[in-house]
Amino acid sequence: RDFNERCAQCSEVNWGLTDGGRFYCRSCHNVTERTREVINTDFISNTRVQTISKGSRKKEKTDGGCEWYVCEGFQFVLKKQAEALEALGVCPQMKDEILCNFWRLYLQKSKQAYCDRPDGETVKALPVCDSSTDVESEPETPSLLHLLSLSESEGDLQTDSSFVSSTSKVSASTSVCSGSVDGSLYFMKNQKEKLRMTMPMTLSFCYMALLWLREPMTLSDLLRFVVEGHIPYLNVFQHFPEKMKLYGVDLKIFCVESWPVYEEVFNKMHELAAFLDLPRFPDITDSCFLHPDMLCMKYLMEANLPDELHDWTCRVVKKICIGEADFLTLVPGNKSTRKVKYDVLAAAVIIVVLKLLFLLDDHYEWLLSDFAEERNKNNKEGRPYFEFKKWYKVIKCSLDAEQKKLDEERAKYQWRCEKPLFYSADKKSKVLKRRQMVVNLQNQFRKLSGSVQPAEKPNPSSFQLSWSEENTDGSCFHGHSLKGILQEKRGVLAAMNPDYWLCTVELCRERSCGHLAHYREVEFPQSYHFVLSLFSFLLRIQPSSIHDDVCLIEHKLFNKKLCKKPKYNTVIRK
Repeated sequence: RDFNERCAQCSEVNWGLTDGGRFYCRSCHNVTERTREVINTDFISNTRVQTISKGSRKKEKTDGGCEWYVCEGFQFVLKKQAEALEALGVCPQMKDEILCNFWRLYLQKSKQAYCDRPDGETVKALPVCDSSTDVESEPETPSLLHLLSLSESEGDLQTDSSFVSSTSKVSASTSVCSGSVDGSLYFMKNQKEKLRMTMPMTLSFCYMALLWLREPMTLSDLLRFVVEGHIPYLNVFQHFPEKMKLYGVDLKIFCVESWPVYEEVFNKMHELAAFLDLPRFPDITDSCFLHPDMLCMKYLMEANLPDELHDWTCRVVKKICIGEADFLTLVPGNKSTRKVKYDVLAAAVIIVVLKLLFLLDDHYEWLLSDFAEERNKNNKEGRPYFEFKKWYKVIKCSLDAEQKKLDEERAKYQWRCEKPLFYSADKKSKVLKRRQMVVNLQNQFRKLSGSVQPAEKPNPSSFQLSWSEENTDGSCFHGHSLKGILQEKRGVLAAMNPDYWLCTVELCRERSCGHLAHYREVEFPQSYHFVLSLFSFLLRIQPSSIHDDVCLIEHKLFNKKLCKKPKYNTVIRK
């Protein structure tokens, strides 16, 4: 009450005291260098003593570890992931500003930091766990956010003194079944109400930050980089500081034994954005990489399709107004707007265009291909006509090889971390010796079996399949012409094919279903299934998810011309 100076950042006079005795602003959490003068008259009368409280001394555990909390572990994971994304070319602002603020807001909303300790919870202390910290030195209480932008040995935590638990309560709450202090409380029921942090949610945080900055990286790219090992996720806990001991419940929290799932990360990102009460995200305009016109161009190149198809995808996007900023921009908490999967939407637009031009009914596309083949025999000059049959053979050969390679890599993946886990200094030498013995045996068996040494992880690339027009074998179709399947009507090029079949007559409206339409391979033409499988591989997502967006686009495109026919659900005149 005696400290009446205005805050240098927000000009408010609303001060509190940290556990270290320093003043901090309750409005903006700014911490000053001023400390409270304490009058102590217990042992000497009429004498004023100025003291600065250093807080409780963090005691080292008997096993050589230190006290740490689950949120500190997730913060370490986020820090490593942000650094990896920055190394991939993402704007540095993503880590130090965007992701940092999202993490701070999450800690505050979930009442883990930057707030008064909620009633009924005794363990909320947030001490640092740094392998370089001297055990005998006075510990500093680090900011959970500063560690995202600073090294592990820097920073101070500015929290309310009421937020920090006493040493006795922390010791009483520490479970022998967990290396972390609050690991045993992590799976309590009340944690579900606060959107409990999980390993997939770390990727949701990263994708949310990428989307806020409108970075040229889709969610499918992010998850693919995770699988390829460019972004820490699997066994990331092996990079924790040595004094952060993991065992028991901690392994269940941080040990991941499955690949990240697109739908889970996507849905958690939207749930997280609503939980944080974030405002409308920056608009997705036609100049952004995430705009359908941009992504369609990328996927047309990767799918080895003619460049002329891009004009048709742009026409479809414009026709059904899915390129508008209001449709594409994320508005957290708005249930009336559709959750847009930018990469899936672009793939669905391409598939609809292929159906418009080639029908994909296992008959018409082959007739067009035979017609183009005959014309190419007599076409000595100019660009060759696009042959669907030839494209199918080239793509299928490459797709089968890449899928086989991916399946083998996943089958050979070592889910156990390379760094052995040990829980006491006495067992460290034994565990390291046993691990070295296992590695030596693996190398010997590898030599005896003649197996090849595992190749180094490939350099990150936005393209999984690459095609060059310089190839003389004719395997690149980017420059091929569509004139053989188009005709001019009223000064505008239109498809020779007058018909179109709908994937479904009516979209599913039940929220519990989770899909707009149901996809079963046996009910659809093989050509359509092949194109779905191609983009399913490129996006690492189930074909049914792409099929949903195809159905949505079709109903937007032909909403006035629907009529029921038996063949392939519905056939309509364009």
